[in-house]
Amino acid sequence: MKAVGYQKSLPIEDANALIDFETAKPEPKGRDIRVAVKAISANPVDYKVRKRAAPPEGETKILGYDAAGIVDAVGPDVTLFKAGDEVFYAGSILRQGTNAEFHLVDERIVGRKPKSLSFAQAAALPLTSITAWELLFDRLGAVPGKSLDPRTLLIIGGAGGVGSILIQLARRLTGLTVVATATRPESQKWCLDLGAHAVIDHSQSMKEQIEKLKVPPVALVASLTFTDQHYKAIAEFIAPQGKFGLIDDPPEFTVSAFKGKAVSIHWESMFTRSSFQTPDMIAQHHLLNDVADLLDKGVLRTTLDQTFGTINAANLKRAHALLESGKSRGKIVLEGW
Repeated sequence: MKAVGYQKSLPIEDANALIDFETAKPEPKGRDIRVAVKAISANPVDYKVRKRAAPPEGETKILGYDAAGIVDAVGPDVTLFKAGDEVFYAGSILRQGTNAEFHLVDERIVGRKPKSLSFAQAAALPLTSITAWELLFDRLGAVPGKSLDPRTLLIIGGAGGVGSILIQLARRLTGLTVVATATRPESQKWCLDLGAHAVIDHSQSMKEQIEKLKVPPVALVASLTFTDQHYKAIAEFIAPQGKFGLIDDPPEFTVSAFKGKAVSIHWESMFTRSSFQTPDMIAQHHLLNDVADLLDKGVLRTTLDQTFGTINAANLKRAHALLESGKSRGKIVLEGW
């Protein structure tokens, strides 16, 4: 089968940063299903792993976590899917990735593909939907239901992949006031179109902008990017006993900045359940099916922004480069071989 991978951690400009190669088609065992991959999307975790985790000498590591495709074969213990089913999912960080024609994944972290979406539209969603859902409901404890919630959720980096789905989930499924941050006019418009009540510029004083909006107290914060640059400013205006959630890897982060207000800190990593085979691992199967239902009902919309052509090393290098620039919006998808 065709695949795209890397053998050494190299800058994306290097000719060998990502390479096309051929490898054996994997065989499903246990609860694994084998998926014929139709479309994938690129995420910041792809380039972070490429930069930090070189495979053993002589081996080629396949990146990619998001995928949409068709079940091709199933392991002996599979009960949730059968050959021919259309699925979407974000795979495990401990296994070979989705940038391959065929991919093995545990059925417990796979959902049915939304019927109303193409494979490309569906591939944009799994990793960011799981991250946003777990962050909003499991970590920050937001309450599903449209009853008025007298609090504001501030989303730092609202135009990125996770922000783009988090805005929608918070606005459509909760009674929170949703304020997103973005610096460029096109990104600010993107956030408003997705449902944010208001957008502020995180390159300016956020406290002053929040005060001018006269919104309810900022009791929940989802810090999706550059946490090290913003957390001290946020500590000044987050509500006492608020909750601060983050998903990035800040090089500097001092928890004591939040002590005086008894603010709780919550890390979100959507790979935790699959990496540790947690007893509630199947929650991601149910979560993705719920997201598919919401998409099919028109409550949520895909966050696909750009398609970069077929799945190959050249196109994936373009995707990595754009993600590394920090100027991407929504999701980048590649489709077909």
